[in-house]
Amino acid sequence: MSLLRFGCVLLLLFGHSLGVPRSFSVDYKNDCFQKDGKEFRYISGSIHYSRIPRVYWKDRLLKMYMAGLNAIQTYIPWNYHEESPGRYNFSGDRDVEYFLKLAQDIGLVVILRPGPYICAEWDMGGLPAWLLNKKDIVLRSSDPDYIAAVDKWMGKLLPILKPYLYQNGGPIITVQVENEYGSYFACDYNYLRHLSKLFRSHLGDEVVLFTTDGAGLGYLKCGSIQDLYATVDFGPGANVTAAFDAQRHAEPHGPLVNSEFYTGWLDHWGSHHSVVSSTIVAKSLNEILAVGANVNLYMFIGGTNFGYWNGANAPYGPQPTSYDYDAPLTEAGDLTEKYFAIREVIKMYRKIPEGPIPPTTPKYAYGTVVMEKLQTISDALEKLSFSGPVKSIYPQTFTELNQAFGYVLYRTALPVDCSTPTPLSSPLNGVHDRAYVSVDGVAVGILERNKAITVNVTGKAGSQVDILVENMGRINYGREINDFKGLVSNLTLGKDTLLGWTMYSLSIDEAVSQGLLGELKPTDAPQPAALSLPAFYEGSFIIPDGIPDLPQDTYIKLPKWRKGQVWINGFNLGRYWPSRGPQVTVFVPANILSTAAPNNVTVLELEGAPCDSGPCSVEFTTTPILNATVQSDYKQHRRLFAKDDLF
Repeated sequence: MSLLRFGCVLLLLFGHSLGVPRSFSVDYKNDCFQKDGKEFRYISGSIHYSRIPRVYWKDRLLKMYMAGLNAIQTYIPWNYHEESPGRYNFSGDRDVEYFLKLAQDIGLVVILRPGPYICAEWDMGGLPAWLLNKKDIVLRSSDPDYIAAVDKWMGKLLPILKPYLYQNGGPIITVQVENEYGSYFACDYNYLRHLSKLFRSHLGDEVVLFTTDGAGLGYLKCGSIQDLYATVDFGPGANVTAAFDAQRHAEPHGPLVNSEFYTGWLDHWGSHHSVVSSTIVAKSLNEILAVGANVNLYMFIGGTNFGYWNGANAPYGPQPTSYDYDAPLTEAGDLTEKYFAIREVIKMYRKIPEGPIPPTTPKYAYGTVVMEKLQTISDALEKLSFSGPVKSIYPQTFTELNQAFGYVLYRTALPVDCSTPTPLSSPLNGVHDRAYVSVDGVAVGILERNKAITVNVTGKAGSQVDILVENMGRINYGREINDFKGLVSNLTLGKDTLLGWTMYSLSIDEAVSQGLLGELKPTDAPQPAALSLPAFYEGSFIIPDGIPDLPQDTYIKLPKWRKGQVWINGFNLGRYWPSRGPQVTVFVPANILSTAAPNNVTVLELEGAPCDSGPCSVEFTTTPILNATVQSDYKQHRRLFAKDDLF
């Protein structure tokens, strides 16, 4: 090999290290970011890998890139990766490293938001429920127990992320510390300082660390500190000049940044589906870009709260399974009018990549699937409660029972004869969040947090009282994020406190995935009833092998079913509640479907299946229904595009 040729090979292998090293920084002199020594402005979109199946990450990221974005922003939910203390999961749909590599391969830089608190309409704002083992813990503060857990988690996470920092050859240009801390009551500067030092100790001094808060001085007062670059968030229709003036109070110089420009808004069960017009989004985006600001569109794709991952707001209002957000890409990644409207605005400010945009993924209507009743929760109790019964004088919370999500069955007995209807009550509003009450195997009523604290019961002394309590999602925003689940205070019968409880933690997901729920042959003809016992139902359908392009995405619709949980092939799709709305269908990604074997559909209906009065079925359709008309009963305390303090 000639010396010249050898030199060329060396240059190819190590040329970057011989040239200017990769760098990303805040340029306070020219009020911009600097990337590799050149002025840089990002136009970013939010995508949460935890809400999208891994097989679709590339499709969604490509669509974002083809819209003209040069960056993406994502959260890292702590509780998604450390569901129990010291047990970490970064595989499959939780493989954040693979996600970061994909983004970089496509040509996107990354704005990372690792928390430890993220909000995100995610259960407990991303904080793991096991933190509540210390009952009086002050989350998001200098509480020593909280800090110790944060230090341990970040000691695991941040070293994983360090190789992906831009200066180390990766895609991460900036890292957020905490999240909208100025909206939290604690206002603990020592906590923010501790996090700043913690992040620096693991990631180094070069990385750009930043904060995000509402675009008002009141938010920035407690949310920003020295050495963390302060950014703001605001939605369409806001006064752009006034919003950035607020940022300038905290950062007189440096780039203007809107870290959350809202393309839509969040939903709650029992309220109308939020819709924000493409026109107003495009107009406001143009105003932001016209002043030279950096912007992140929250959300660019919302995705799905599969399983039990949805959060809730206070006063208690849980979010639905869909996190569609009326975003430019739908929950299923479909292209929308808003996508193209945003793309046209971006075209005015930067060159759009050439080539075809990946199309909307096809959907398939697999039709009607007949469902048959299996067992009630109480019938299947031995199969569902792997850990066995726990006895206590007073009811224990989910946390005390070492259960984070799902359902717990609380059982006691009537201490006296109740020949006339007697109020069974939760006088301290201690049902968190919804309880299905039966006496001697007959469903008698529902208790619901903030809505129904009393049901009337009848029965003889010694009659068995079963109360199935559902965790509907933990509060993710505001001062009430210490959201304990289960029966968090005593119940009364008349004036007397009910004592002597037996509690069963239910491992329903494991039982469903292992096929442990056997068929129950009914002895009597089904009778229509106002309310029935929580029970499992099952059906199956075949997708023929050999047909091109199958399986495809679909949506499951449960006509005349009321409320419950649905699994396909053991995968927990999430909650359905068409009787309250606005969401009616549940998104079913193709990757959980099979052409090699029948696809099993399992439904846990909590209130009353249509099967109780005859044949029943579920239906697969190509069209989502997220905006069914509802009678709104949720008092919205988070105004559209506003970050209320809630204290």
